[in-house]
Amino acid sequence: MANKAASADKVAQGTLQRGKACLRCRKRKMRCDGNKPACQQCTRAKKPEGCEYDDGKGKTRTQILRETITRLEQRIRELEDPEYISPAVVLYDPHLQSESSPSPYGSPGSASISASHSPFPSEETNSPPEQWSHLPPGVPSPTPSPFSTDIFFEEPQSYPTFELEPVLLDIFAPHRHQCGLGISIRHLQDSLSMPPEKQRHPALMKSIYLWACFVSRPKPLSQHEEAFLIQALEAHREGLRTGDKVLDIIQASCLLSMYFLANGRIMEGSYHASAAASLAVQCGLQAGIAPPEPGSYNPAASRENLDLKPLKSGSRDAERVATFWMVYNLDRCWSVALRKPWVILDGEDPWTSINCPWPNDIAEYESGNVQMVASFQTVQMFLQGDVSGVYSMPAIRAKASALYSRAAQLSSKWNPSFKFTNDYPEEIQSLELTISRFIPTILPVLQLNATITMPEEKYTLIVVHTLVQTAIIHLHQRFAQNDAIAYEKCSVAAKAAVEIVKYISDQDYDFLDPIIGPAWTTVAEWLIRELVSIESSWPLGSGAEIRNDIATLLYAMNGLNHRFPLLGKCL
Repeated sequence: MANKAASADKVAQGTLQRGKACLRCRKRKMRCDGNKPACQQCTRAKKPEGCEYDDGKGKTRTQILRETITRLEQRIRELEDPEYISPAVVLYDPHLQSESSPSPYGSPGSASISASHSPFPSEETNSPPEQWSHLPPGVPSPTPSPFSTDIFFEEPQSYPTFELEPVLLDIFAPHRHQCGLGISIRHLQDSLSMPPEKQRHPALMKSIYLWACFVSRPKPLSQHEEAFLIQALEAHREGLRTGDKVLDIIQASCLLSMYFLANGRIMEGSYHASAAASLAVQCGLQAGIAPPEPGSYNPAASRENLDLKPLKSGSRDAERVATFWMVYNLDRCWSVALRKPWVILDGEDPWTSINCPWPNDIAEYESGNVQMVASFQTVQMFLQGDVSGVYSMPAIRAKASALYSRAAQLSSKWNPSFKFTNDYPEEIQSLELTISRFIPTILPVLQLNATITMPEEKYTLIVVHTLVQTAIIHLHQRFAQNDAIAYEKCSVAAKAAVEIVKYISDQDYDFLDPIIGPAWTTVAEWLIRELVSIESSWPLGSGAEIRNDIATLLYAMNGLNHRFPLLGKCL
């Protein structure tokens, strides 16, 4: 009898009651000894932190994180489809648990989640203080909901954790065209699971996460914006110091510049735009050649001795092409908006001439449908009237930047009081001819909502059409006072720019390139000038139609300003 009792006690000690094993052993159908805080199986697997028990008295961390993921997935669907209505999520009711019952993560109140609570750490404990003073009047500052961090972190964290990174990438994906970033989101997602040395540079990744938080305003994710900005700037400085992964550093510079410019922080935005352009030129991206290896650049050496390889058909070289045109768009367009000189020159010297081929979509390069073709004086040939070649969305976006910046440059060269004996200068006539040839190569405005299947194509075409019409205004507005033909061309272009606005829905503003704001400002200035001219003439004219156009444009500028505060002063 004594032997049987001892045997029963041994079995009782070695076998747990049903449902008492830890979640990890239960999932893998392994024998669990029930030790706490970590059983022997989890300890052997070096995963003691993953040993959790579901005793029915409270939710496990895994269950809570799954609910968080469900809500984040619904948030992503809401961002992608504004008409999507999130289904109700069954959340844990803390009142079903007695106050005396122990909870694995603290008190019942700390383990509860309400529909209004943020699934992310509160600002007081996890994120640096928010700085919302740059928001224009009328835009409410986002206020994170209070939420206990105990159920997500075992100790207070200074910055957002890696668990947010896949979610932030998904949020950023539909906005990458807005920033001009020609990069495969799929490759970025895959790189998150790679060793650190094979991942993209932290400066690029933190800049992407920064943008994801920025476009999430005023939702809970925006509370991490300042933290990611600090990390991005620190990683960018470190990248410049080491010279490692230069292409990533250039892309990060562009994203940081766009972030600052979109927020109305002009000096910082201009600084990073110039830095990106200088790095691109130093690496020879404009010449259609590969950047030198880290440490191989010697400023004392002649350029002829640099070992720079030509472009080949590959995803990395395709990304170099896309990166150059990202920098080009930023340098050319925002130089016009900020009234500053270009950094990327385009002269006769082969080291300053832009020979980089027009870009295609990254997906086209990856599919093997596009071959890398050598180019010569890419932009100069286009401005001289050669509109043939690549018609991809990235290419027409770059061509619109070339027209926009060239028109502003020519306009600044000519004195409006100078009267021409015969006709306009040859440079102006040549650019006007190029514009007239380029417009038929892009989808007409009337078909924006009819035939476009990809939303990013619509956003690109809206910006392209607007830049082209603004280029016409820049080209002729200096002569409009003394020339009726120039005045009429500016009026027609302004009217066309207003018509484009009518095809923009409220949801589209979240995805537009911020450069459209300064372009709208130029159009609005012309309309005001035209209104004053009409209402001050004799006999008195009616400016009702122009007033309606101004009202339409102001509505659009206000809509953009709520997303990107750069237009606050202009308004």
